[in-house]
Amino acid sequence: MAEDLKRRTRSGGRAGGVARRGSAVIEQMPWNPPINRDRPTEPLTDAGVLAIHDGAMRILEEIGIEFLNPEAVEILRASGGCKINGENVRMGRDFVMEMIAKAPESWTITPRNPDRRITMGGNHLNFGNVSSPPSYWDMKIGRKVAGTREMCQNLLKLTQYFNCIHFAGGYPVEPQDIHASVRHLDVLYDKLTLTDKAMHAYSLGAERVDDVMEMVRIAGGLSHEEFEASPRMYTNINSTSPLKHDYPMLDGWMRLARRGQGLVVTPFTLAGAMAPVTMAGAVAQSIAEALCAVVLAQLIRPGAPCAIGTFTSNVDMKSGAPAFGTPEYMRA
Repeated sequence: MAEDLKRRTRSGGRAGGVARRGSAVIEQMPWNPPINRDRPTEPLTDAGVLAIHDGAMRILEEIGIEFLNPEAVEILRASGGCKINGENVRMGRDFVMEMIAKAPESWTITPRNPDRRITMGGNHLNFGNVSSPPSYWDMKIGRKVAGTREMCQNLLKLTQYFNCIHFAGGYPVEPQDIHASVRHLDVLYDKLTLTDKAMHAYSLGAERVDDVMEMVRIAGGLSHEEFEASPRMYTNINSTSPLKHDYPMLDGWMRLARRGQGLVVTPFTLAGAMAPVTMAGAVAQSIAEALCAVVLAQLIRPGAPCAIGTFTSNVDMKSGAPAFGTPEYMRA
């Protein structure tokens, strides 16, 4: 009987886990952005890599990229290394390689709390919250609802709490109870008061980009010179595939480049839709769309901190629906 009682009252196993989850604070590793110790998996031979590179260079040389921003076109025209016909810009490979060589191999973003500094590039891995889902769900509500500022604040608190989240990306949910014209002001205020991690700005208009940079500068207690001396925040832009860069994203890209802030360009190429159906063609196109944006940044400010965050997958060729998590996506 004593043995039966002992079995019924032990604290281990599933029952013990439930008890601990109900009373204990979430256990987590200390803040320490990871470094990848493994060698990269290379899906291609050296000859294959060179073939992809040559394909990207041929796209830039022979087809060109449409820059839908007159200021960007004029900067590229003044460089003397481009052939321009209206909005179409073609670049020689030697010029491209010369320009991208000016970009640093790695760079840091230092937020208002310098202990939350992160390094971009090399073997460093950084994780951030998801950006701009329109809807919110939790167990208390029990259904999907449109995002609000309070919901966005709740998710920002989680972004701050978890050490495995290293930067505050875009809005963790769109606060649709705030008008889009001033939404960036309220969300950035919440980000800067609820978190001390690296900030992100959407490149969706001059006012939003300039406001965010100024808010980050003020929150860090920085002079304009100190802010521009090294990255304190970043933006991420997308190309408009196939082979275009649109006006507002280029505008934001150039504004951050002038002030030495972090720049990430992410072509979104889906093979069979806005990119060739082959993985080789889709990846070559993606690289071409990314590199020309890096060239522009280096012309504006040599040494501007840039990164490529390419996303290439495929569509279902029967339905046209985007496909995610496919082998092609991983190979790309």
